[in-house]
Amino acid sequence: MRLILALLLPFLVFFTIGKPFQGILCLILQITMIGWIPAAIWAVYALSQYNTDKKIENMQG
Repeated sequence: MRLILALLLPFLVFFTIGKPFQGILCLILQITMIGWIPAAIWAVYALSQYNTDKKIENMQG
């Protein structure tokens, strides 16, 4: 679900993973149509990092 959100509304992904400052920066980037693609790529990358961090936490504790 978050992956679809990352493609459609990239800035919201950052708020759902607890990174509001990056969410605001992504929203500023997303306001322009040219910036939408980099914002979506950034959101997908951040989401994959978040998922990896959660898996590592689950393995450690």
